[in-house]
Formats: sequence, C-alpha cells, structure tokens
Amino acid sequence: MTTRLVAIDVGGRVPPFEQVRSQIAAQISAGYLVDGQRLPSVRALAQELRLAPGTVAKAYQLLEEAGLVHTARGAGTRVVRPSEVPEVVTAAASALVAEATAAGLSLDQATAALRDAWPA
Repeated sequence: MTTRLVAIDVGGRVPPFEQVRSQIAAQISAGYLVDGQRLPSVRALAQELRLAPGTVAKAYQLLEEAGLVHTARGAGTRVVRPSEVPEVVTAAASALVAEATAAGLSLDQATAALRDAWPA
C-alpha cells in the first residue's frame, strides 16, 4: 500500500510501524519534509495505509522519541528539522558502520543494536 508519504510492503520482513517510521525519518533527513510541516493524523494515515491506528501511533511515538516530530493536542504532529549532527557523533556512527559491516550485519541489525543501546 502506498501514499504520497509512505509505501508499505505488506509481505515484507520489516514490521509496518518500522516501515512508516524509517520512511518518514528518511524524508525529514533528506529535507523533503520541512520544519513545522504537519503530518497526517494517526487515524488518517492508518486509514490510508490500511493499518491499525496503533501501528501508525507507534511509528509517530518513535519519531518523537528521536526528536524528529513533535505532537501537541490540537496542533497535530509536526516535523522538527534536526540540527546539525556534531562531528563526534558522525565519527561514532562511521565507526559503528565499519564494525557492523565487518561483522556481516545488515543495516536493520545495526539499527536494532543502536536502538537497544539507546537509553530509555
């Protein structure tokens, strides 16, 4: 199922909430979604994608935890364009990529390892 915002691979191995989260995050990082831009409501996007509202809500929650969106009652969910990434973080990310690649991990596996290490 595809919308202008997200394309869901219903037969894919990646859970739908992660497909929504990763595609929106990528669009924010690439500048396709701009600071202050309002995203569709959870219900509207869920209906468009034929997903349960809880699936989209989980994706939005993860995006908010990552600082990529902000949700406010009455104002909806809006994009928060991240500031520049400090060089030390970029270097650490490059080191993670090198180690994960050397260990034969996929991007999804490396991302899961990072997510597991992230403080709750």
